[in-house]
Amino acid sequence: MKKGSSLFAIFLVATVVICLGELLMAEAVTCSVTELASCAAAIISSEPPSSTCCAKLKEQKPCLCGYFKDPSLGPYIKSPNAKKVAKTCGVPTPKC
Repeated sequence: MKKGSSLFAIFLVATVVICLGELLMAEAVTCSVTELASCAAAIISSEPPSSTCCAKLKEQKPCLCGYFKDPSLGPYIKSPNAKKVAKTCGVPTPKC
């Protein structure tokens, strides 16, 4: 096998492994808005989010677009305070 072909094969395998790893991580998350209950006080009262809130928000990151699109959850998730909490926790607003 030529050196160029070997490098391409290694690159291809590495890319597939990385993509599968991200896919499996995304599938491992169970989307449940109740997981974000620890963020309620921060969203409602503008108090700083707890470390538990930030951890749960990061865990639920793959689910946020679904929450944004849900007519009953969207107004809460899209609120200025919710965006502030997400920013404080280092979770970017998803582009859905």
